[in-house]
Amino acid sequence: MTRAQFEDRFFGIVRYAVIAVLVIATVFPFYYMVMLSFRSTGALLLDPGALWPNLRELTLGTYRDILEPTSRGGQGLLAMLRNSALVSLGTVVLTLAASVPGAWAISRLKFVGSRQISALFLAVYLFPATLLAVPLFVMFSRIGLQGSLIGLAVVYIAQTVPVSIYMLKNYFTTVPLSIEEAAALDGCSRMTILRKVVLPLAAPSLMATGLYVFMIAWNEFLFALLFLAATPGKWTVSLGLSQMNNAIQVPTTVLMAGSVVLTIPVIVLFYAAERFLTEGLTSGADKS
Repeated sequence: MTRAQFEDRFFGIVRYAVIAVLVIATVFPFYYMVMLSFRSTGALLLDPGALWPNLRELTLGTYRDILEPTSRGGQGLLAMLRNSALVSLGTVVLTLAASVPGAWAISRLKFVGSRQISALFLAVYLFPATLLAVPLFVMFSRIGLQGSLIGLAVVYIAQTVPVSIYMLKNYFTTVPLSIEEAAALDGCSRMTILRKVVLPLAAPSLMATGLYVFMIAWNEFLFALLFLAATPGKWTVSLGLSQMNNAIQVPTTVLMAGSVVLTIPVIVLFYAAERFLTEGLTSGADKS
């Protein structure tokens, strides 16, 4: 066996071994969480380490308990899902509405400091959230948006617009300028070119950016705790699960059911938009 053949076989085995380890490390925690969510508290206490429980032990009572409103004795996660969906979808729509014209202007318009401004957008995103938490809390308290889903969405938009502009700008630079020039010769204005020419071509990047923004808003905890802790009726899912975890009367199996419910929307959206996500994240990589 030559050295090249040995290296090919050796690294082929190592590659599959590393892939297997990574798959187990990522899939096993989710599997165990799902399994716990279908077990009763009594069965969990009897055998907490069971990796394959008896089918007769499985129950949907944990999901019923976590989703039912508090007026019926449940944990009210359904209302929290609605709050998270409103905040996340609103953040996605408004972030893209602000980021698209900004990214297109940076990629197309020539002005002094355009390159520095592009880098500045990314630098703003690198500021830690804890540095902005207290000033934002004080400011929003004074203007009456503390404890409001609108105020929380505004904070998320301020967080996600810089990185969204940076991501979209890299894609817009790959759109041939000749296409926009041809549209301009046909009498299209700049906004018409953006709306009817650029945006259809940028659909993969818009999908990738929108999904990225949605995941940030859906899973965010710090600002949700800071702004909504005093108003339980407006809690988001991540905040609600955290508060339930601190309550001794909420069983672990119910918390696992809530974690599954929190995770499923992101997984569904990710796989539904996987093709667009891959194209959007890799587009413009050679010209960024």
